[in-house]
Amino acid sequence: MPLPPGPVTRPSWRNLLRLRREPLAFLPALAHQYGDVSAFMVGPVPIVLLNHPDYVRDLLVTHEWNFVKGPGLERTKRLLGEGLLTSEGELHRRQRRLAQPAFHRQQVETFASTMVDYAVRTRERWADGQTVDVLHEMMRLTLAIVGKTLFDAEVEAEAGEIGAALTEAVESFVTFASPITLVLDRLPTPRSRRFARARARLDDTIFRMIDRRRALGSARDDLLSRLLQAQDADGGGMSDELLRDEAMTLFIAGHETTANALTWTWHLLSQAPAEEARLHEELDRVLGGRLPALADVAALSYTEMIFTEAMRLYPPAWIMGRRVVTEHHVGGFRLPRNAVAVASQWVMHRDPRFYPDPEVFRPERWTPEARAARPRFAYFPFGGGSRLCIGEPFAWLEGVLVLATIAQQWRLRGVPGHRVVPQPKITLRPKGGLPMTLARR
Repeated sequence: MPLPPGPVTRPSWRNLLRLRREPLAFLPALAHQYGDVSAFMVGPVPIVLLNHPDYVRDLLVTHEWNFVKGPGLERTKRLLGEGLLTSEGELHRRQRRLAQPAFHRQQVETFASTMVDYAVRTRERWADGQTVDVLHEMMRLTLAIVGKTLFDAEVEAEAGEIGAALTEAVESFVTFASPITLVLDRLPTPRSRRFARARARLDDTIFRMIDRRRALGSARDDLLSRLLQAQDADGGGMSDELLRDEAMTLFIAGHETTANALTWTWHLLSQAPAEEARLHEELDRVLGGRLPALADVAALSYTEMIFTEAMRLYPPAWIMGRRVVTEHHVGGFRLPRNAVAVASQWVMHRDPRFYPDPEVFRPERWTPEARAARPRFAYFPFGGGSRLCIGEPFAWLEGVLVLATIAQQWRLRGVPGHRVVPQPKITLRPKGGLPMTLARR
């Protein structure tokens, strides 16, 4: 069985260079030229891009046992340790069992009022005609929400410092690293020193929340208390090191991705006056001027469609990689052991076979009928299978309620002359932030 086709005659360093510099152009071009299974070399390692919903399902669900986390996420262990995002095998299954109760839908729904309260704080802090960095504002907001709902901690006052440390840590990661990069990680370079300072700042926040919860000595109904009290069937709980890793993973992942998704949503709405007007009509009709609540979410269908479409065009998790454990066959091609299989939400979500006029912002793609007509893994912003993001219900609820609360009172407009460029790091952020001008409705 042959290896997948691709630019194998090109020196591998050129593939890596283009992948590092322009992955959002390189990967779609690869799929367009070579089809649903394509490959290129990075050093001795084949990188295989899978670009069909059936093959994504094969990777994440059907044969997930034959794939482990790829080198990109292995590097994030420098920050996240052995949390849910990076751990494997029995450790991952055990950690997920311990954390899962905090993310059951009924539990997540109790967070709705807190999400709205913090969104109100944000909208009341703004002034008509003011220009703000929307990425910073959404990071501050979602950081406060995750701190309060999951850890019962007020961290909004520290949002600037925490956000700067997180940005520094994210900037230090390279999605596709060369062997030289992996060596440099261990040397005291300026980038390594900046990363160490950022990690120390984030650790300070996490350990302070853990120490505070232990000092209180009373049970609380938040994630951190659940992790501290969690007991498996065998009676074993989490070690302090694993507790730190899990808290760090959920603290960062719990706000970074939703903040990015909301930021891109405001950007898209600012360029789509008809869709924005329809959003405002729904909010006025359903809410009648009052604040949104959990009971309103089901009726805010167009609000949810807008958020869904924003994550199609700008998925916060834009790529995922898995290393092949034993030789694997897909689409008539052979994936050798230790090859890295890649599925990219950025590429799949813009495939015209599943999304006509894929570059167009069109929330109507997400009616129940349109969803049913599309293959399951044509859209996978939260992954899939046993590694499906544990916080998916949290992110959907937060996205809809925050969008509704802020759009009730504000329109956001892009700053003339500012070029909005997606920056593909661990997540997909707008490079340099997103300045927008506020206009009160």
